[in-house]
Amino acid sequence: MELFGTAGIRGDVRTAVTPELALAVGRAAGADGGEFVLGRDGRTTGAGLADAMAAGLASAGADVVRVGQVPTPTVGFASQGRRGVVITASHNPPTDNGIKLFADGQEYDDESEARIEKRVDDDHDPLAWDEWGSTREVDYLPEYREAVVEYASEYGAPLDRQQIAVDCGNGMASLTTPQVVRELGGDVRALNANVDGHFPGRESKPTAETLRDLRAFVADGDAEFGIGHDGDADRIVVVDADGEVVHEDTVLAILAEHYVCASEAGDPVVVTTPNASGRIDERVEAAGGRVERVRLGALHVGIANVRSEGTEETSVAFAAEPWKHIHTRFGGWIDGVASAAMFARLVAEAGLDSLRAPVTERPYRKGDVRCPDEAKAGAMDLLGQRLPDTFPEADVDTEHGVRLSFEDGSWVLVRPSGTEPYLRVYVESDDVDEVLGAVTDVVAKAVETVSPNVND
Repeated sequence: MELFGTAGIRGDVRTAVTPELALAVGRAAGADGGEFVLGRDGRTTGAGLADAMAAGLASAGADVVRVGQVPTPTVGFASQGRRGVVITASHNPPTDNGIKLFADGQEYDDESEARIEKRVDDDHDPLAWDEWGSTREVDYLPEYREAVVEYASEYGAPLDRQQIAVDCGNGMASLTTPQVVRELGGDVRALNANVDGHFPGRESKPTAETLRDLRAFVADGDAEFGIGHDGDADRIVVVDADGEVVHEDTVLAILAEHYVCASEAGDPVVVTTPNASGRIDERVEAAGGRVERVRLGALHVGIANVRSEGTEETSVAFAAEPWKHIHTRFGGWIDGVASAAMFARLVAEAGLDSLRAPVTERPYRKGDVRCPDEAKAGAMDLLGQRLPDTFPEADVDTEHGVRLSFEDGSWVLVRPSGTEPYLRVYVESDDVDEVLGAVTDVVAKAVETVSPNVND
């Protein structure tokens, strides 16, 4: 059984993430013993799945600390020194739900997830009646909010009644980001700031289209900028004063540069993913740091790899993929609330336009080429030869797909989708349409070579 994707377990609650599965995963995870923090987002199915998870954990001998409806980052925060589980499907539609596991503030690694999958397959019975774990309830939201405020206050400048619009998307940010920004001194204008598992205000995934109300509100009002979150508040999207979405890689580059500048390490490292822009490398290198890339959904692996280098001079200053950030001095979990607080303080100090000014924002496009799952490996092997031949002037990295980097900072990435029958194509270049067309043509021919009947 293959349960885990790039961000835990997710799926439809009637066919995939059922109470039966939650019970089984809880029993499998609980076999590790100790204490588990258990939280959930605002989805209508969350309470039932959390009950099943709690039963599974306790029946395997684990003690359960139930923290109620909270953002995923709150569970990460509360899981420090123990384990944690959150019932959430993040930005998926309300028909879905999911399970994400933590150990000491970090998401489970591949080895831990494989261990859980094997135990679910083995279907162990509950322990004897007198070996079950205990259950209690604790409210961690006040402690988490206070910790974010204290952390963010070390950076930037006081908000001094700066007006900031926050679209919580009827998700768990409703309980955290407006409160944190107000505590930092901001004048908050909150949209969709009630928790509702039907997501009536907008779709849970924050995009330029779904954030149209936030964008209009900021463009027509006095807010300095706007913030949009997904259902469990681990993602953040920033909207400028004109109501335009600031590119996710620009936000990442701004935060990365700041963290490298603030680092006292001789070798500050930013961990990111292959689909992240070269603008991040430019700003990190300008600040005196370096970038290391790791596959999508594995920031925690990248952090561990850098730390395993074991040198006193090396430190992970920041880790992020587009929209999702790990503030490594604060903790090991993805945290959109901390990102909102940090970004607000940086804008208060320098202004959003000044923060963006040094970042080179080249045109960026994505494309897909249909490819059967069974042909992906062969096509990617072939592209490892053909793409460098087509672009001989580029530096080539084949560790996580095929990534071409050019002297002017432009780049190309081709990687297989982990969930759909496609090869994903990413291009950032001043000649983006021309390059995307050329790359897509090479990719399509490689797929056709490996799978001649792909278009039948």
